[in-house]
Amino acid sequence: MQTDVVRIGTRGSALALAQAAETRARLMAAHGLPEEAFEIVVIRTSGDLIQDRPLSQAGGKGLFTKEIEEALIDGRIDLAVHSSKDMPTLFPEGLEISAFLEREDVRDVFIGRSVKRLDDLPHGAKLGTSSLRRQALALRIRPDLDVGMFRGNVQTRLKKLEEGVAEGTLLALAGLKRLKLEHVASAVMDPATFPPALGQGAICIESRANDERILPLVRAIHHKATGIALTCERAFLAALDGSCRTPIAGQATVEGDRVSFTGMILTPDGRETHEISGEGGFAEAAKIGADAGARIREKAGSTFFQAWE
Repeated sequence: MQTDVVRIGTRGSALALAQAAETRARLMAAHGLPEEAFEIVVIRTSGDLIQDRPLSQAGGKGLFTKEIEEALIDGRIDLAVHSSKDMPTLFPEGLEISAFLEREDVRDVFIGRSVKRLDDLPHGAKLGTSSLRRQALALRIRPDLDVGMFRGNVQTRLKKLEEGVAEGTLLALAGLKRLKLEHVASAVMDPATFPPALGQGAICIESRANDERILPLVRAIHHKATGIALTCERAFLAALDGSCRTPIAGQATVEGDRVSFTGMILTPDGRETHEISGEGGFAEAAKIGADAGARIREKAGSTFFQAWE
């Protein structure tokens, strides 16, 4: 029986806290432990503090993980709960992703003030988003739109929309579901034309490598199919050196012992896109993603990536 309190590190937004609570509930169920066996520790990250400019200009994905990883390294927390799409592909020495929870819906949704669909926005309307991927995909469909920065947590963005800062915005359906806010979605985007971020909808747990106390706890709640899919997606991301400054989309799906992957890279204005696909056995998940990344790099050519400089 586990006797020491397990400290779960997380960001302080309502969504991050919901994800930490879901992780705690799964650990409680898997090991027959009471809620008091866990403590949720809120850690403010650079990504939470920087609200005046896009993260792509401030340092990228690691801004949402840096301070939490520092707490893991120095022992202030025992495990960290993250949105997988926020995780860089490289980790500080001694840390690793030790589990993925079962993935939620990967799709994005459109939320409009006065219209139901992205296509219905008036010509030149303001679309608010902090995601380069969503910006590029939206401009690919509607090049006339005025896309502006829309930082903040889910509730902040919804308030900005209500106040008329923009006529529409795009959010992850998974996050809305975890917050019991899916009813605010005007329309669900088709992933065939509006593919998700790599890792979208999946919660991951980061811990110290070789931590004999914590690893058996979290491995009990690992979802194998999600882990395989994310291994593929993160290998694709790593092959492209992906960060917040690169519009990259894609999704891996697992059926039986097979993995299928589709990926896309775009210029920030959405005018140029390249798509790739791959499939194979689940044991080859990392290779499928890495090969797709190498092939799409070759397909796009070196000049394409100058748009990311």
